[in-house]
Amino acid sequence: MKLNISQYANFIWSVADLLRGDYKQSDYGKVILPLTVLRRLDCDLEDTKEIVLKQYGSIKDKQIDDPDILLNKIAGRKFHNHSQFDFNKLIADPSNIAPNLRNYLNGFSKDARDIIENFEFDKQIIKLDKADLLYQVVKKFQEIDLNPKKVTNLEMGYIFEELIRKFAESSNETAGEHFTPREVIRLMVNLLFTNDNEILSKKSIVKTIYDPACGTGGMLTVAEDYLQELNPDARLELFGQEINPESYAICKSDMMVTGHNAEHIRFGDTLRDDKLSNVQFDYMLSNPPFGVKWNKAQKEVVSEHEDLGYGGRFGAGLPSISDGSLLFLQTMLAKMKPSNGGSRLSIVFNGSPLFTGSAGSGPSDIRKWIIENDLLEAIIALPDQLFYNTGISTYIWILTNRKSNERKGKIQLINAVNFYKKMSKSLGNKRHEIADEDIAKIVEMHGEIKSGKFSKIFDNEDFGYNQIAIERPQIDKNGKIITDKGGNPKPDTSLRDRENVPLKEDIHEYFEREVKPHVPDAWIDESQTKVGYEINFTKHFYEYKPLRSLEEITKDILELEKESDGLLKEILS
Repeated sequence: MKLNISQYANFIWSVADLLRGDYKQSDYGKVILPLTVLRRLDCDLEDTKEIVLKQYGSIKDKQIDDPDILLNKIAGRKFHNHSQFDFNKLIADPSNIAPNLRNYLNGFSKDARDIIENFEFDKQIIKLDKADLLYQVVKKFQEIDLNPKKVTNLEMGYIFEELIRKFAESSNETAGEHFTPREVIRLMVNLLFTNDNEILSKKSIVKTIYDPACGTGGMLTVAEDYLQELNPDARLELFGQEINPESYAICKSDMMVTGHNAEHIRFGDTLRDDKLSNVQFDYMLSNPPFGVKWNKAQKEVVSEHEDLGYGGRFGAGLPSISDGSLLFLQTMLAKMKPSNGGSRLSIVFNGSPLFTGSAGSGPSDIRKWIIENDLLEAIIALPDQLFYNTGISTYIWILTNRKSNERKGKIQLINAVNFYKKMSKSLGNKRHEIADEDIAKIVEMHGEIKSGKFSKIFDNEDFGYNQIAIERPQIDKNGKIITDKGGNPKPDTSLRDRENVPLKEDIHEYFEREVKPHVPDAWIDESQTKVGYEINFTKHFYEYKPLRSLEEITKDILELEKESDGLLKEILS
């Protein structure tokens, strides 16, 4: 009988019953996650295990530069295991479970061993063996069949996500640090590939996609599934980098099992050390950490900004140290292919990158560079309570250096905050989900490029403004204006004011209309004028709701008065 995803995840997590007492709840995942990966790899190699062992026996004493290449080919995978052991043979010898398990782990090819090392699983072997639990735990995993013929790669991804969610709940961590809701990814992928059906449906087409904060690889695999549905003959090469060692290990194992090049997934802090520098991609998507300080990477980021400028990733500017999400966006933009071929990217943000920072600040300068280079195609406001670790509002940004003719010089805003359905059971802070029909509506609105109730089209300049400095003169004790040597009034800095004037409006006309009538002695110091950009999403979709009439309010008060047994009447009289 084929189990469903929850049944698989619940069975695997039942190992926690064995660990209870010897392990803290927060450490259950240190055993369960790596063993799930190992069992998946073990099941995937079942069919070719014997032929690999036979070939290994014939070459192990020969001087071969890289036996992994040959043995991987025989295994029909990007990895192999040349140990005599597998899970079935491990449980056949309970007395030697620890040394046999180490022998089994050492039999994996290089990329697979890298996965195991990032889980630091040898520490758990020692602990489990000492507690006399190692055999029982391995036996439990041997009982579940995770062969790809029974559990698809997509299903395995869901199982991993469910396990990570359980792990996060038990350790009071946030599951949202590890993965993004699948319906959000599907929406992002649909928006990413929109209007590219003709390109992507070509025979034997090969495209690349990248995620600078790839987690367990969910975004990459959903993008691949979408393309496979569109064109089974197409191939999407998946690239990513991840800072969390367990998430990295899961992602890399998934890449190996699905036949991808696992070396395309790199481990480390993308901001501090871009492991895929100078590589360009056709598509990119990400849900980077937002509202998270980037002080750990500050030295390297500031150095790249100052030393390389636009020759590096951060030439446009640096955001506030409290939120590094715009650094991830700039990393992606730096990996765009030249405009003749072009790239498209999709990224999830909170509201901060829309408007924080005044003209001349890092965030404003980054927005200015993006918009003035006509890279921003659309922003979609999502429903709240959509993510596992936060209930705040989030936004999808779509950027490209190959806008269609009708989009050039334009930016589309889509208000999809009410496009959701309530979940029957909440998961952490996630109480809402975007249904398939809502995804279809949002994608349709994006494709139509029309203004309406939920979609509005703007010129790039609509989001820009000139920040002007309004000066007023210093006055001496006799009430006279103090001037400099040239006879010009000296400004009183304590009276200085700043006004934001829309780019489409002349600053002098604005000054004469809005400022001069109130402060006749004021002037504009044009040397201080700065251009800024912000996207006030709420303002553009604000709907005025008339106040209730006095009669309605009085009626309600009288109703309350009846309920309060005359108390309000006494107060009002």
